[in-house]
Amino acid sequence: MSRHSIFAAVLALGAVVAGSATASEQSILVQSTTSTANSGLYDYLLPIFQEKTGIRVDVVAVGTGQAIKNAKNCDADVLLVHAKPAEEKFVADGHGIKRFDLMYNDFVIVGPAEDPAGVAGSGNVLEALQTIADAKAMFASRGDDSGTHKAELRLWKAADIDPSTGSGEWYREMGSGMGATLNAGVGMGAYVMTDRATWISFNNKGDFKVAVEGDSKLFNQYGVIRVNEERCPDAKVEAGQRFVDWLISDAGQSAIANFKVGGQALFFPNAKTGEM
Repeated sequence: MSRHSIFAAVLALGAVVAGSATASEQSILVQSTTSTANSGLYDYLLPIFQEKTGIRVDVVAVGTGQAIKNAKNCDADVLLVHAKPAEEKFVADGHGIKRFDLMYNDFVIVGPAEDPAGVAGSGNVLEALQTIADAKAMFASRGDDSGTHKAELRLWKAADIDPSTGSGEWYREMGSGMGATLNAGVGMGAYVMTDRATWISFNNKGDFKVAVEGDSKLFNQYGVIRVNEERCPDAKVEAGQRFVDWLISDAGQSAIANFKVGGQALFFPNAKTGEM
């Protein structure tokens, strides 16, 4: 399927697309993780960038794994996701020019107030996962190859647990985005691992609260990459590079830092201090 047909299909399905299009406007296509879109970050950032440059940014928000696949298929000018090993491989395989750390936040595990596994207040995510597994307490996983799902699987592995042995029983693989997985988790009374930005922005919390947080293993780094025009001849090099350059510039980093929901910062810029 061509770049334009995929983009049209995404529009028809109601995916998150920032900005309105006119034929005369210069635009780029960003394949993105869902958390940056669902949090409202793009609604805040992109008008600032467009006013400065005249470049409209259209965003397709999907799980990180799908975003990377779409970018490999040349359905992107820029990739903005949160799975660093996969991002580095994307560049190493020649699909991207250079990866930059952009910003970070953290993951948390949320759960019902009754806390059936007794993990509330834990700062040790591996111990908490072991306790959840031992108790066979319900856990709803995105199960969609997203950045959050990849991080969750790394943590289960580090805890020496194979949650697939409980698949369909206490471990439920939803195959859905973060918002849908949180909705399912709240409905089932299941623990859910989510990025903090999506959790803060989520409106259907019920009696759910953050149960596990603060472990350095829950660090969540976001990266930005311009698609390699040698692999994708239609990639918009100049406009795509201007977007990347602005995001990692002092102005872009300041805009990210200034984005808040309910007075809380959702993302913390680190393009200058993070590993480049």
